[in-house]
Amino acid sequence: MIIINEVTTVKNNRPIVQALKEFVANEPQSLHVPGHKNGLLSNLPSVVKRALTYDVTELTGLDDFHHPETIILQAEQLLASTYGADRSFFLVNGSTVGNLAMIYATCQRGDTVLVQRNAHKSIFHALELVGVNPVYIAPKWHTESQTPGCIELDTLRSALASYPYAKAAIFTYPTYYGVTASDLVEQIDLCHSYNIPVLVDEAHGAHLKVTDKLPQSALDAGADIVVQSAHKTLPAMTMASFLHMKTSLISAQRVNHYLRMLQSSSPSYLLLASLDDARSYVANYTDIDYSYLMDKRRQFIESLTSSTELQVVEVDDTLKLLIRAPGYSGFQLKEALEKEQVYVELADAKQVLIILPLLKQGDSYSFADLRIRMKEALIHLKDLPGKKEYDNQTTFEMTPIIKAEYSFDEIERAEKEWLPYMRAIGRVAASTIIPYPPGIPLFVPGEKITVAKLSQLEELLAIGAVFQGEHRLQEKLIQVIK
Repeated sequence: MIIINEVTTVKNNRPIVQALKEFVANEPQSLHVPGHKNGLLSNLPSVVKRALTYDVTELTGLDDFHHPETIILQAEQLLASTYGADRSFFLVNGSTVGNLAMIYATCQRGDTVLVQRNAHKSIFHALELVGVNPVYIAPKWHTESQTPGCIELDTLRSALASYPYAKAAIFTYPTYYGVTASDLVEQIDLCHSYNIPVLVDEAHGAHLKVTDKLPQSALDAGADIVVQSAHKTLPAMTMASFLHMKTSLISAQRVNHYLRMLQSSSPSYLLLASLDDARSYVANYTDIDYSYLMDKRRQFIESLTSSTELQVVEVDDTLKLLIRAPGYSGFQLKEALEKEQVYVELADAKQVLIILPLLKQGDSYSFADLRIRMKEALIHLKDLPGKKEYDNQTTFEMTPIIKAEYSFDEIERAEKEWLPYMRAIGRVAASTIIPYPPGIPLFVPGEKITVAKLSQLEELLAIGAVFQGEHRLQEKLIQVIK
């Protein structure tokens, strides 16, 4: 077993990257999968084709992803050391597979589980696959971002008093919009006082470890399992993610067991190398780098607000900014920005969300050009038809604690019907309706349909939101339990 001791090694060593470089340098002949044969048969653009020489499989010297003993094991140990975990895993199927594995490893069919209501769809999918009985804890409305935020300690306390036998508590931290809970440590400690493990979907928080000037990471706050999308805020490829464990309540062997079952048996070495490199980026990030980033960020915000009518809303996570154009929806602003080839993370009724790069000292980023393009986008915005004023203070408060009316098994067996959504008040949803992005379900199966939910649905439909899930919204129909 490889033991990591030297701090400099932790920071600078990239075992998978180095092994791949050495492997390719020897000009190997491919008589194995994948079928593109080191890119030879590929007709992809040349810049992509060149990268395919590194798209190899689990060959001698490159370790075994599902039973690592050399370079992958070493890279995962470096990852655990960097993040302060007892055990860390690379994920090549995105944070989705991490969310699935942590719930499978912790819960069994019929268990009661406490779930933050504004969770990602992958959490809800995992709950359904495992067959647990979810109790949803509503977050507090976050006034500054005009989005659902984090759950409150008192609400969690009430939920635990009612369901002290829950097998897990599942949090989302930070939220997609960069909102964090200042009392996360107290919330986790409270769950642990009931011997309940805390599972955290920290998809948008892989960068929180780079400096103590950012909000505390969930792992440092005491969470048992934390899943992070390295590709969202670190320089990693799409689908490249981490899973960290620091717990005495959950078996690492069980988590590893489900990861072996759920992850691809043909892992991408490009993704693995990308994760190895992203981990090194975090380990080498300094407070000087962060000060440089914050200075560039401040200049960008000041130049944008002083030269345009755009409003900038700052949240807890400094990589996230919310941009608003007064009198226009976020969807209209997104459309106008895309005419100038500016692509944001998402739009909603009020704003667009942008994610800034995690720059290091000396890195250049085209903030000046970005500001010019955003200024030009305002011209396109004024040409858009159907502009609509919106109420900045619209809120969609939810019942603090909600237990599903039916289990997932009962929903699957139940007779269902399609109903005009305005006649569905008080009925029980039979399918999921998900505004995407961000992928947080508006309706989940087994949940009672409320006036507030329908009002939110109407507003989203009116401004052109895109929906996933099983629905017939173009006919104004949703599926309910008959």
